Amino acid sequence: MIGRRMTFRGVEGNALAATVWGEGGRPVLLLHGGGQTRQAFAGAARRIAEAGYVAVTVDQRGHGESEWVASGRYGFEEFGRDAAALAEQAARQWGETPVAVGASLGGIASLLALGHEPGVFAGLVLVDVTPRIDPEGVGRILGFMKSHVREGFATVEEAADAVAAYLPHRPRPKSLEGLKKNLRLGEDGRWRWHWDPRFMEDHAGPERGAALQEELIRATRSLAVPSLLVRGGASELVREEHAREYLALARDAEMADIAGARHMVAGDRNDVFTQAILDFLTRRFPTRKVA
Repeated sequence: MIGRRMTFRGVEGNALAATVWGEGGRPVLLLHGGGQTRQAFAGAARRIAEAGYVAVTVDQRGHGESEWVASGRYGFEEFGRDAAALAEQAARQWGETPVAVGASLGGIASLLALGHEPGVFAGLVLVDVTPRIDPEGVGRILGFMKSHVREGFATVEEAADAVAAYLPHRPRPKSLEGLKKNLRLGEDGRWRWHWDPRFMEDHAGPERGAALQEELIRATRSLAVPSLLVRGGASELVREEHAREYLALARDAEMADIAGARHMVAGDRNDVFTQAILDFLTRRFPTRKVA
């Protein structure tokens, strides 16, 4: 199955690049984590589409092929408003309210969107993110994201070395083509991560203050749609007590613990991760499979 390119619009009219798989069925909107691109969900999207849904992967504002916003606004609120705008456009396009699958930043954005507009998504899948997360784990992730943000890398191989040092548990890929999609080549001949550097300046990464945490808790308490928390069993962000708290706060929530996966669950155990999402979708949002 081959995906097709589409462009959506965020709340500032900012272009949001997307890939769509599938022709009919309920749309499933997949939003990546901070510093990633829509490529992180490509494998999962294909399988979701094969099960009879329309899978939509989106580069969030300032990431991948999406527009760098002129305002420079990369706060959580803006990502949440973009998520709501995406949901409304997807509902008009395919005639059904979408289900959101959000990893880290994408999960925060989806939860905030539901907090402000309770019916904007029909269901929610949070990928290794909860209202309360481990601050030390956040610090390690931010440290990696901030490293080389300005100077970049001389080669793709140098970027691969940095990723391997940060993710020693993950086998190093034989091909660097996948990594190259997460990099952009500057006019100076150096490779940099495929996101607007201003993203880190506007606290748009996983780091959250007390005010945001309370807003996410309020949004969780008010959830009126079924939700699934997909937690990496070895997550450096979401502890077991954080997961239990989420399940206690949300009205209709369940959890899938992915053994051996860390925060980047889809990259660590993609097959198991995708199956957990498909099990949730087919039980809670059954759809007619389109040939």
